Parts: sequence; structure tokens; C-alpha cells
Amino acid sequence: MSNPLLELKKFDQSVWLDNISRGILNNGELKKLVENDGISGVTSNPSIFQKAIGKGKDYDEQLTSLLGENPELSAGPLFENIAVKDIQDGTDVLHGVYEKTNGNDGYVSLEVSPELAYDTNGTIEEAKRLFKSVNRKNLMIKIPATTEGIPAIRQMISEGVNINVTLIFSQSVYEQVVEAFISGLEERVKQGKEINSIASVASFFISRIDSAVDSELDKKGNSDLKGRVAIANAKLVYEKCDEIFNSERFKSLKEKGAKRQRLLWASTSTKNPAYPDVLYVEELIGANTVNTMPPATIDAYKDHGKPAERITLNLEEAEAQMKKLKDIGIDFQEITEKLTADGVVLFANSFKELLEEIDRKKKDILAQTV
Repeated sequence: MSNPLLELKKFDQSVWLDNISRGILNNGELKKLVENDGISGVTSNPSIFQKAIGKGKDYDEQLTSLLGENPELSAGPLFENIAVKDIQDGTDVLHGVYEKTNGNDGYVSLEVSPELAYDTNGTIEEAKRLFKSVNRKNLMIKIPATTEGIPAIRQMISEGVNINVTLIFSQSVYEQVVEAFISGLEERVKQGKEINSIASVASFFISRIDSAVDSELDKKGNSDLKGRVAIANAKLVYEKCDEIFNSERFKSLKEKGAKRQRLLWASTSTKNPAYPDVLYVEELIGANTVNTMPPATIDAYKDHGKPAERITLNLEEAEAQMKKLKDIGIDFQEITEKLTADGVVLFANSFKELLEEIDRKKKDILAQTV
């Protein structure tokens, strides 16, 4: 019986796992997903780490060891030690994929602190430090596409750091992200440095758009566009992506070995139970893309996915849907700006809860050792 996840490779789409935990690293689950289902990368974020560390005792042994060496360590450095180990172990599992695909795939992403989302210099310093701490070629540092994040992305690309740009919701912000990527490469060329080993993805969020737009459509009493806008938006962004990376400007970089920055579809589990559980996989299949899926979406697609290239279809309809949204008085730019701000807050809250959880665990461990 064929595996729809593996078939996505025929369409030049990679599947990454939107999850990481000590458990799936220690029990070999990640290794099995790579070997059996063609999973070729991993994404993480503060919410994922919060769930992983908050559940069970997978991290207690390392925490006990770290606190045994230095009981004064606060929650921030304790988390960083934990995260670096998970990311190192994940990149080691995926190193074979990285080698086999010539650095196109096989990456694990680690996010800079969401508390730095509006701090350009702080983001640059943390990105450098994390890249050095993990010390793996197949690491991507995640930086959000905030106004302050964009120059940090350019700087890191120019310094040869692989970047996963997160929290992109609109075409206008996407174009700024690509500009940062390309100008970062150009800066590196100017300095006489190689660009053939630098990889980047632009993480474009999907389901959160429909959740926000559907809510506005309900207020307008319009159901025609429900569950359609996120995909229409993504199709137009994909068209723009192709245009940019087939331009003369990028061709000159490609000749020097530059890799294209791939679109990565994120937030691809459906939030509305009325929608098919693999909606945001089926409709976004296309060349030079990545779909990062949580475990439940991976299982669902493996069970009943029907791969076919669909992202290049019905572009005129997608344009008409975005125009209709405007015509009925819904400001899409306003929605996407709010989604970015809300995304930063969501990750910052998860990060805060994560540090509180580590503090609780620290107190328990130190109480037991007294």
C-alpha cells in the first residue's frame, strides 16, 4: 500500500514534523518517521517546548544533573541547555537527510526568545549565540517577520546562518522577508564569502488566517468565502515566490550556488472541525515547498491523503476571492497585522509558562536533594 506522505516528494514538497520532545528522540520515533514516512525536517517553537517539558519526567534527569553542577542556574539558562540538547539530538537524527539532499533538507529549527520579537540587536545576538551553541550545520534559527525581525534576518543571512522566518501572514510581509534574504546573500557575495551552504525557509501561516477571517465573515453574514481565504492567499504568495526566484536578480546568485528560499506552510492543522482534516495539506502541494505538520495531521495524511499538485490551479479564482473580501469591507492587512502581533504574544506567553514550569521542577529537584 502506497504512503501518501512519501508521494509528496514526487511533487518536490518536503514534509517536516512540527513537534519535538525528548520522548520522540529517546524512543526512536523521530528516526522511524524519517526512515518510514520521509519526514525530512523538524520545527519547534516555545509552545511545543512548553508542552514537551511540562508533561512527564523526560527532562528531569538533565535538570537534576545541571542543578547538581550549579544550583543557582535560573530557568532561562536551564531551558537553553535542555533545548540545545534536543535540537542537537534532532539534527543528528536528520544529518543523513541533510547530506543526501545536499543541504536542501534535514534541518531542525530553534526559535530565538519571543521576548526579543521587537528587538533587532537582541535577536541578532541571540541568533548568533544559539547557532554557535548548537554547533550543527543543519540547524535553522527561527526569527519572526516583525518589522524589527526583518533586518536581523538580513544580517544573519549575510553571516551565513540558516534562517527559518516565522509568523508570516501576508504577501507584503513575505516580499520584505525575501528582500532580506536576497540582500543578505548579496552582501555576503560582496564580502567574497560562499553562499552555497546557506538555507532558509519562509514560514507562511495558514489555518490562523481562516480562523480570523471566518470570524469577520460571520459578522458580515457572508459564508461564501469561509475556509477559502487562507488557501487563496497562499496561492498568490506562491505565484509571487516563483516570480521572484526566477528573476534575473536571483539567477545571478543562483549561478554562485545560492539555494532558493522555500515557502514553508505552517499552522496546517485545521482549527475548524467542519473542514477536512487534511485541507491545508491537499490544497498547498507544489514544487519548492515544505509543509510542517503536527503529528495528528501527519497521521491523517498518511491514512487518507490524495497527493496532486494543486497550488498552481485556479489562480484567477484566488484573486477574485481576495478582491471579494475587500469589496465586502474586510481589511485583510489589518487582520494579518493583528495575527502577527497575536502570534508574538502567544509564543511569549508559552515561553513564560515554560520558564515557570522549569522553576517548579527546579524547586522539586532541589527539595529532594537537601
